[in-house]
Amino acid sequence: MNWFLIALVGPLLYAMTNHIDKILLEKYFKESGVGTIMLFSSLLSIFAIPFFLFADPLVLNVSIQNIFILAAVGILNVLVLWFYLLALNEEEASITIVFYQLVPVLGSILGYFLLHEKLSHIQLIAMAIVIFGTTIISFELDAKNKFKLRTKTIVFMLLASTFWALESVIFKLVALEENVWRSLFWEHVMMVIVGILIFTFIRSYRINFLKALQFNSVKVLSINACNEILYIIGNVVFAYAYLLAPIALVLLVDSFQPIWVLVIGIILTVFFPKISSERISSKHLTQKIIAIVITGIGTYMLLNF
Repeated sequence: MNWFLIALVGPLLYAMTNHIDKILLEKYFKESGVGTIMLFSSLLSIFAIPFFLFADPLVLNVSIQNIFILAAVGILNVLVLWFYLLALNEEEASITIVFYQLVPVLGSILGYFLLHEKLSHIQLIAMAIVIFGTTIISFELDAKNKFKLRTKTIVFMLLASTFWALESVIFKLVALEENVWRSLFWEHVMMVIVGILIFTFIRSYRINFLKALQFNSVKVLSINACNEILYIIGNVVFAYAYLLAPIALVLLVDSFQPIWVLVIGIILTVFFPKISSERISSKHLTQKIIAIVITGIGTYMLLNF
């Protein structure tokens, strides 16, 4: 069960970054926040590259084919981040992250159509349970207890989850042939390249990124650096877990992330409301907990039967 304990750290680190992202969007990057955080995340990846190079000096000894594949993983990483931030800009972290439970569902669907993998009746039922759980969180309860569909959040997180499922499968295929450090090296190289391209060609992102540096340089850089360190460590943890256990089981452990996000959200709201707050009334907590429990049960069934 060593792989389980290792993989369990990943969701906690990711949950912490989810709330930091939300704080950055609300307090520091209100104008074009998504693009600014994307640039910080992509460009700060350059500081992780020397670490991977030190861990394995032979990172350059990767076949051209695998470099292109890992480049695709890096691009998928950026797309996951982009759509996730768009969703987070619309909604609370504890709601947005529940939709990541769709990752194993979408992975199974992709496997069926692209790899001709078979799906059992229990797996189909499990997929329906996960979808039902995300459907519960897809509706917003207003002050008058009326339901409103979270359309933008649903679309953005469906795209983010799809790209995450693709990224996980592709990464493991290459990491098993090469190794974790080489794979992470090239993945982060591509993220830096994408960041440079965004900075060069998307003027609005560039302007707001430079503004953030100009007016909140020390604080913003410190928070973003901390955020990226947590995220990179989470990536390394999951990368190792992928090699120690079947990818489905590792993705199952990732279902703990919504729990961590909800717990952290409650702590922040109760003890540090000036930093960040979420709706934690009985009706909102009930909706979130039910959705997390149902999607968790569906994910367990999908990945274990």
